[in-house]
Amino acid sequence: MPALNPHLASMPSGYLFQEVAARIHAYEKSHPGREIISLGIGDVTRPLPGVVTRALADAALEMSTPEGFRGYGPEQGYEFLRAAICKHLYEPRGVTLGVDEVYISDGAKTDTSALQELLAPEARVAVTDPVYPVYVDSNVMAGRAGQYKDGLWSQIEYLPCVRENGFVPPLPRHYVDALYLCFPNNPTGVALPLRELQRYVDWARQNGALIFYDAAYSAFITSSEVPRSIYECEGARECAIECGSFSKLAGFTGVRCGYTVVPRSLYGGALGKMWRRRLAAKSNGVSYPVQRAAEAVFTPEGSRAWRDNVEYYLNNARAIRNALRKLGLQTYGGVDAPYVWVVTPEGMSGWQFFDFLLERAQVAGTPGEGFGPSGSGYFRLTAFNTAEKTEEAIWRICAAFA
Repeated sequence: MPALNPHLASMPSGYLFQEVAARIHAYEKSHPGREIISLGIGDVTRPLPGVVTRALADAALEMSTPEGFRGYGPEQGYEFLRAAICKHLYEPRGVTLGVDEVYISDGAKTDTSALQELLAPEARVAVTDPVYPVYVDSNVMAGRAGQYKDGLWSQIEYLPCVRENGFVPPLPRHYVDALYLCFPNNPTGVALPLRELQRYVDWARQNGALIFYDAAYSAFITSSEVPRSIYECEGARECAIECGSFSKLAGFTGVRCGYTVVPRSLYGGALGKMWRRRLAAKSNGVSYPVQRAAEAVFTPEGSRAWRDNVEYYLNNARAIRNALRKLGLQTYGGVDAPYVWVVTPEGMSGWQFFDFLLERAQVAGTPGEGFGPSGSGYFRLTAFNTAEKTEEAIWRICAAFA
């Protein structure tokens, strides 16, 4: 038998969303004919804008001609898309980037899981708790997480985000090489104003640490005091790598396109060289048609469409939040994010509340415990279903509490 990765083998079996899917499937099998409305997984439901699909189709047809055919593209991504990202996502926020600082990938999940490859095996990391599972899992697989006990890995520092601290993580108490941050946050839906985010940048610069910043939900920010990029903070280019995605911005969950910004000022450009070298070794990039489709997101028609979609999902979030509050439930998020974070009623665990909603309302969400120990007693609902299905789910939930 070959020597296997002991760190991967030691991970708890089952991924959060696999467990959720398995429970839904078991319910559907034992209750045929009952439709489950999912407010669980963060997948979008609105179709791609027409300008995007036309660009995708045109680029695919272009590939069928001798003069338009393209084979392997540049591992960093085509310059036309990198330039569009700089111009449309960063310049309006007062952030000037060079196209050589932007790297195209198939999504933020891919890149946030790979950022740990920049670190030495013995490096220490800190994560918020609750946390998007991939930040932890990727470090576990790399062998730097230690032992698993009571839902925690011994070599990872967890920063609790709970009601008592307003879901704002404390600064790490011990030295860590890298800190993972995601704002607007998945799963809590909380966003940080600039002054709060600046604290982490100042801490990172003072302690020689890196920030891995997941900005996948930045398009949902409506509050004027909340930054859409960590680079709006003074000094962030000296300590932060930022990941973004077209998945929630423009409905690319099934198309796959994202990007990572590695400033050339990070360690004299060393991290940018390392990231590009990693890409060259492990990836052949995102297809030309997909990158043309992503570029079309920034056309006038594309911009109107994605802003309409964002408003559509935020309206869903508002409806969920308001209805739950009328039921007497405490809720957070749903203002600058498509997630509503709910305090479970009557001391239920997140999984108990999952079963309650599934049995009584045929509505599925995500138990907070799946995001870490500090998620215990919370529940995540997403705004990504259709308005009609969201209204139906709200009606069912209210009826379950009647």
